[in-house]
Amino acid sequence: MVLEKRLGSLPVIADFCRRIDIAGIIDRLCPIRDIALATHGQVIEVLIANRLTNPSAMAGIADWAKAWAVPEVYGIAASALGDDRLGRALDAVADNVDTIIGTVGAAAIDVFGIDVARLHWDMTSISLHGAYDHNDPEYPQPGWGHPKDRRPDLKQIQAGIAVSADGAVPVFHQVYDGGAGEISQVVDAMHALQDLANTPGMLMVGDSKLISYGNLTAMTDAGVRFLAPLAAARVPAGLFAAIDPGTTAAVDYIAQRDINKPADKRCAYRVTEDVMPLPGPRKSDPVHRIRRILVHSSANQNAAATARELKLGKARTDLDTLTRTAGTRHHPDVAAVTAKAAQISKQRRVGAYLRTTITTAPDTGKPVFAWTFDQDAIDAEAATDGWYALLTNLEAADADPAEVLRRYKGQTAVEQRYATIKGPLAVAPIFLQTNRRITALITVICLALLIFSLIEREVRQRLAEQDQSDMVGFYAFDNRAVRPTARLILQALHDLRLIPAHDRQPPRIPRPGWLQAQLLALLNVDPTRPRWL
Repeated sequence: MVLEKRLGSLPVIADFCRRIDIAGIIDRLCPIRDIALATHGQVIEVLIANRLTNPSAMAGIADWAKAWAVPEVYGIAASALGDDRLGRALDAVADNVDTIIGTVGAAAIDVFGIDVARLHWDMTSISLHGAYDHNDPEYPQPGWGHPKDRRPDLKQIQAGIAVSADGAVPVFHQVYDGGAGEISQVVDAMHALQDLANTPGMLMVGDSKLISYGNLTAMTDAGVRFLAPLAAARVPAGLFAAIDPGTTAAVDYIAQRDINKPADKRCAYRVTEDVMPLPGPRKSDPVHRIRRILVHSSANQNAAATARELKLGKARTDLDTLTRTAGTRHHPDVAAVTAKAAQISKQRRVGAYLRTTITTAPDTGKPVFAWTFDQDAIDAEAATDGWYALLTNLEAADADPAEVLRRYKGQTAVEQRYATIKGPLAVAPIFLQTNRRITALITVICLALLIFSLIEREVRQRLAEQDQSDMVGFYAFDNRAVRPTARLILQALHDLRLIPAHDRQPPRIPRPGWLQAQLLALLNVDPTRPRWL
């Protein structure tokens, strides 16, 4: 009997790593003795492959490599991938992390011809398991912050990534302290992206934390164009309610989620614009005057109306109950009724339109509770439903309000890539002992995300050349055509097998299935000619 090993997507991952020379870049920056069983670059490429196939803890990498065709594809014995060796490779990467990030990103842009004139930037938090009381001051510090995964009991580290509008490829990333403020990181990220993109007039798209007087001043001085939403808390009172619907224009844009819906069920967008003054912290600071694009979304309007009706309904139930129980043992006096009414108002978030009166019955001395909702306040809030504002320094001649909105809608790409990091690439939980290695591991995971995204972009581009966008065969017993994603592509290749060399016979790969063969052709990867031959 001939033993088979799982080959899966290893040939594709190895080929894409080779195209941008990840191992070579790392080895030139982190040389190692000639007698070593594997270079740091080779080890990092193996870690990338593990993240994209079967994410494992450091102690489990050797067992994974033994079960998979890692020795055959990468030329590294599984026994050479112990956690100590992996740790040394992470240490080497940590020493040169900024140069590696920039060089690999530039190589990907050059080799795959990625358009980086528009980059979408965002940050997220990664929760850590451990105390991390003793950290290397040269690297980002784990700390307490505002975790996106709602784990305030855990320390965190933060990461920011920049994703190209062309194919949603994460061409840059950076690791930050756990307690670092997102607003204060924008300028450094902007300069790094400028150096990487090397594109005059680069457009940096971000979330509301991109907007501050200091950040706008720095971006303007650097010739960087920006686009970001205005935080709801900074929207002037009455701004949206005062908009004349007749001054708005419809936008020719269909959200991805609406493509297969009938026209009357799709979200409709309307836009108009004005100018927003942004004064500096000092009286002597010049006032920035920024284009403000006012956007109305019918989907957002419907969602806001539904949410309000839901919370009003729940509040009515609670308030009616309090009306009945006022003066009973549950709420025996005015103080108890007042406290309960305040609790309901806060919990149900109806304080803006809840009006209450608490009196005392003259014959019994018991509290009497009455309430009503202020319909005018509800109507005033409803008038703002569906509206939000975007700020940009794009010239009107370069992008009208509708085009500004279309460019901003690409921001979902960076959110989707973060979902990949925390899902298929398993960034958490992290159990490494030092912040130095945490920084390096996050870099490895972001490099894996880069390969993940390039694979998806390559398949879609090759399909587009054939005037196609969808493929069939990804789902068992379901021939529906779907747009290929990196996750579907890697899953489809997961069952590829390799028969190792035996009895003087070379390694052999059983014939791929129809979908696998089609994907490999689109990716220009021949699994029968792996990189070690």
